[in-house]
Amino acid sequence: MTPQDSPGGPPALELSGVSKSFGAVKALVRADLTVHPGSIHALMGENGAGKSTLVKIVAGVHRRDTGEFRLAGRPVDFSSTAESKAAGIAVIYQEPTLFPDLSVTENIFMGRQPTNRWRKLDRRAMHRQATALFERLGVAIDPDRPTLGLSIADQQLVEIAKAVSLDARVLIMDEPTAALSGTEVARLFTIARALRDEGRALVFISHRFDEVFDLCDTITVMRDGQYVSTAATADTTPAQIVRAMVGREVASLFPKTEGTTPGDVVLQVDGLTSPGVFEDVSITVRAGEIVGLAGLVGAGRSEVARAVFGVDTYRSGSVTFAGQRLRPGNPRAAIAAGIAFVPEDRRKQGLLLDMSVSRNITLVLRRSLAKAGLLTSDLEYRSAAEWARRLQVKAADLDSEAGTMSGGNQQKVVIAKWMAMRPKLLVIDEPTRGIDVGTKAEVHRLLDELAQQGLAILMISSELPEVLGMSDRVYVMREGSVTAELARADATSESVMTAATRSTEVAA
Repeated sequence: MTPQDSPGGPPALELSGVSKSFGAVKALVRADLTVHPGSIHALMGENGAGKSTLVKIVAGVHRRDTGEFRLAGRPVDFSSTAESKAAGIAVIYQEPTLFPDLSVTENIFMGRQPTNRWRKLDRRAMHRQATALFERLGVAIDPDRPTLGLSIADQQLVEIAKAVSLDARVLIMDEPTAALSGTEVARLFTIARALRDEGRALVFISHRFDEVFDLCDTITVMRDGQYVSTAATADTTPAQIVRAMVGREVASLFPKTEGTTPGDVVLQVDGLTSPGVFEDVSITVRAGEIVGLAGLVGAGRSEVARAVFGVDTYRSGSVTFAGQRLRPGNPRAAIAAGIAFVPEDRRKQGLLLDMSVSRNITLVLRRSLAKAGLLTSDLEYRSAAEWARRLQVKAADLDSEAGTMSGGNQQKVVIAKWMAMRPKLLVIDEPTRGIDVGTKAEVHRLLDELAQQGLAILMISSELPEVLGMSDRVYVMREGSVTAELARADATSESVMTAATRSTEVAA
């Protein structure tokens, strides 16, 4: 018997037939979610399936249009986040929103600081309670240290400590592991299981199937704003969940075309060194080739990519592109030469969220599109529409703000922006992070098609199946150094992880 079927008492959280529209856009049509105390319940679906809207209704950010919403069997209708928190709901986001200049303790007790009999702030009591909270969670965090500088993982633990101090009975974790290392994920899961065993109800939102099947008791799937199915994790499979999410079979996430011959060397990196970051990095990428850059979090992969594009500088070594040596620290020169760069954090570094989709797509092209120094909105829109169509960007209107789109469509917009300049090299960092399984397959097909058209691609990814499935060759990094170069036939989970965790000589 799963927690979903437990007969003891009412569900901790229950939404039935919930709908929500924003103007003409129907974000939720008929959404259902039932979560019982003492369970970890996965909520899955493609980007745009309605998960975030449902969570925001529970959190008090939005109010539903229709449907029923109950906590512990009692009807509720929150008009603010404060009401949701007071009712015992806590949401742990992928990127916590703490006050960086305040201490860990001050963040935990913000707005409800204990006072002594003279009505002065009782810092000793706060410190004592915060220490007890972290001991209860089994983690070592100094309650007096400033929040500024804490890792994402530790910030999430501060948010969890805050939720426990408020005695939250329902905890929602929204993509909490996207920026965590394997060790940090394991620690988070240990805490999540302990909270479940205390009788709390947890909702876990993730696109990572291995994590969902490892952690969760029950899985609910949404598609196009509607409830699709709920199943005990033990009674279903990843393939069945994929079919429920996308409404179709995903034949292959990695449709790599085999047997093609790469062209001339487009990118040559020799002995690139930035002390304390990376050292003596040498790689090549040929036309029509996808080269994977693998390694554990903190290996220096993203830093190398940023140095190649000129965002970051380096002390020694060289970057040669199409036979011409590029000056370090000069992204304008890289763009002019024909290098495109899709960064790891698309929201902060790849998009202007409050600008329209069409403006984002044409950002790099604006100067070349202008006639006599003038760029009409009609010309900009037509150019953007072409690339939005080619990359199958799903948007209500190209004039809508990029920040309103799903994560997968935002990633397509960033890629469209760079493809519009017709580059010779695409450097793409974490191409499918935070993207649902259906859109992942679309991005993978797109990268394969671009390579077939002769584009050289340097792909950084923390997902080993993606590296193995998409790469013609793989470079592996460990602690800032390249430890292996592997042909596609030699790149296996074992060979990549061996090179990522042990220092080895670079393969000849």
